[in-house]
Amino acid sequence: MAMRVEPFWKRKTLDELDQDEWESLCDGCGLCCLQKLEDEDEPQAIYYTRIACKLLDLKTCRCSDYPDRRQFVPDCIQLTPGKAQDFAWLPPSCGYRLVAEREDLPPWHHLVCGDRNAVHAAGISQSGQMLAEGSVPDEDWEDHIIFRVG
Repeated sequence: MAMRVEPFWKRKTLDELDQDEWESLCDGCGLCCLQKLEDEDEPQAIYYTRIACKLLDLKTCRCSDYPDRRQFVPDCIQLTPGKAQDFAWLPPSCGYRLVAEREDLPPWHHLVCGDRNAVHAAGISQSGQMLAEGSVPDEDWEDHIIFRVG
């Protein structure tokens, strides 16, 4: 009788993942690439807007220049296993955050279901609902808040 091997995200810590495993945790929702607002009165609260980073493809929710993104968006946050304690700003559905918190990936995650479009079909991403960064004046971003973390 063959033993069932647990998937890597259940048996490894973030620090133990190789580069391909690490990158595969991204579900492709694009939520981390949405512009966010912070509340001075509530420093733990992060408000996500539907305004996308200038490099985010509004339909596919993928970065249009992932390898060179920091060249064009210097404040783009690069997620690394060593910063897992700082993942609380990520949406609760994020694969990186879930694995950091030792939770399982959701059924719609491509590593679970095998379909990279399931994240869109499940309504997790903002595909087709985002606005281009330059299309909304900064002072109007509050009008486009879609959810809060923290």
